[in-house]
Amino acid sequence: MTRAIRIHETGGPEVMRVEDVETGAPAAGQVLVAQRAIGVNFIDVYHRTGLYPVALPAVIGQEAAGVVEAVGPDVADLRVGDRVAYVGALGAYAERRVVAADRVVPVPSAIGDDVAAAAMLKGMTARYLLKDTTRVGPDDTIVVHAAAGGTGQLLVQWAKHLGARVLGVVSSDAKAEIVRALGADDVVVTLRDDLVERAKRLTDGRGVSVVYDSVGRDTFGRSIACLRPRGMLVVFGQSSGPVPPIDLGVLARASLYLTRPTLFTYVAARADLLASAADVFDAIAGGILSVSVSNRLPLERAADAHRALESRATTGATILLPHGA
Repeated sequence: MTRAIRIHETGGPEVMRVEDVETGAPAAGQVLVAQRAIGVNFIDVYHRTGLYPVALPAVIGQEAAGVVEAVGPDVADLRVGDRVAYVGALGAYAERRVVAADRVVPVPSAIGDDVAAAAMLKGMTARYLLKDTTRVGPDDTIVVHAAAGGTGQLLVQWAKHLGARVLGVVSSDAKAEIVRALGADDVVVTLRDDLVERAKRLTDGRGVSVVYDSVGRDTFGRSIACLRPRGMLVVFGQSSGPVPPIDLGVLARASLYLTRPTLFTYVAARADLLASAADVFDAIAGGILSVSVSNRLPLERAADAHRALESRATTGATILLPHGA
């Protein structure tokens, strides 16, 4: 048995319960991981609320870091005692859990457990957005919504390393200072500043090449209006709610592109997962990325973590600690 956060119905943070659940021994192709740090992400909120349905009852959570405690048959490249991390395996909000071995990646000795847990989903998301969905470089000016959040901070830093100009979008002056310190060329505070006007000014009226939008419904129209001809809007989240159905004619204004990618299609193959994780860990070890873990809470306070995330009160990453903060 192990302690875990489980939901029996969808709803608000109060539906999450601390329960004892069966762990079981790892079967063929699986490993048992004793978890040391668990990442908290908006996809966990979507699972909890039912926006992304999961079979109930369910232990939610998608990423964590820990130590291999046991290996199942046919697992050749992992051993007991290995430090590992994973992403995309539902059931992370637990002290211990069984996970498919092909979803687990090794964690270098230079990377701490809290950073590894915070960087898997957010770091690999930033990587595929900047290097695969689009290829950002010195000729690009980009907009990053929620730039002070966990993924937003990594997008800003990595885009600047790749040579792009970055316009960050945040909800407060305090968050604006964080994003400026990360190297953003300009920052928009949503309740005060005009994003479209600032994007046009920064590009001499042309518009930006890419907008990375994790907010969704509330920002979609302004994101479209920021783009230059043949620019791309990348909607990779919906913290404000799903984007309503749209008339594709809005893209014809300037031959615009629109995409809605997900990390898990980019790392479905194990080789791609290993390469992506290695690139993220190398970027952290090399000083390209600084992962801000601003909120550490014990596992039993997962509901508080969700409340803070949904209220947009957080900056950087939030992690849960299975054995207390």
